[in-house]
Amino acid sequence: MKVGFIGIGTMGASMALNVRKAGYDVVVNDMREAAAAPHLKAGCTWANSAREVAAAADVVFTSLPGPREVQLVAEELLAGMRKGTAWFDLSTNSPTVVRKLAERFAQKGIAMLDAPVSGGPSGAKSGKLALWVSGDRAAFDKHKKVLDAIGDQAIHIGPIGAGTVAKLVHNCAGYAILAALAEVFTMGVKAGVEPLALWAAVRQGAFGRRRSFDRLAEQFLVGQFDPPAFALELAHKDVTLATEVGREFRVPMKIANTVLQEMTEAMNREGWSKRDSRIFMLLQEERAGVRIKVPEAKVQEVLNQG
Repeated sequence: MKVGFIGIGTMGASMALNVRKAGYDVVVNDMREAAAAPHLKAGCTWANSAREVAAAADVVFTSLPGPREVQLVAEELLAGMRKGTAWFDLSTNSPTVVRKLAERFAQKGIAMLDAPVSGGPSGAKSGKLALWVSGDRAAFDKHKKVLDAIGDQAIHIGPIGAGTVAKLVHNCAGYAILAALAEVFTMGVKAGVEPLALWAAVRQGAFGRRRSFDRLAEQFLVGQFDPPAFALELAHKDVTLATEVGREFRVPMKIANTVLQEMTEAMNREGWSKRDSRIFMLLQEERAGVRIKVPEAKVQEVLNQG
């Protein structure tokens, strides 16, 4: 199997080298030929264009900045790839773009799958990467060993576009959490707590000891808010007190006040104040027009995987 790799920048460079280290014949292309120096030294071959990669490879991987670049490269791939080959886009892309491209490639008998990665440059180098792959399951299974050379957590999560949506959920959540942490941390420091002591303390609390997304397994994901682990009225009191400290010390707390507004709206629902504190999350389900409820056994299966 000959592997094509287009885009050997911050992430792609290490991923392509790991594919080569796994023993695959790899042909590479990038906007900068100089970027391929370590790859050529490792035994990869250089292609002068994406179309040249497409013509030579049995499977193509792309790691590009965004939708615009992916769409430009897609035109060359469509012109050069053969029926029965496959293209995995490792970029953080648009689900709409991905779905449209997959449809076009399918008409030519080529499987196009979105496979965004998570783990950063260090993960790309060490091979400790999550790959959220979606699209043709047969193509995923056929190329699983190549995917395993790129990352240690390559999983198929659904129809085309699902992987891209998962990546956007993950990244947006991460930055939203960081914004909230910046807000409450500045409040804590301005209210008189030394930064290192504050950080050392809160990371040992109930939230600090667990993965952010693991907390969704409790109440929200399974849709069970009774009996409460911690009542909404108590959580509402805690967030009220925190925002009061922010006002006292003149610390802007836009995110915390938005959370307080959500909790207050939930408190005004009949019977909700005594239910679990996470009940306010149902307000967003109502606005979005979705209902989330997963069997507990299925949730536990995922948690048991580590």
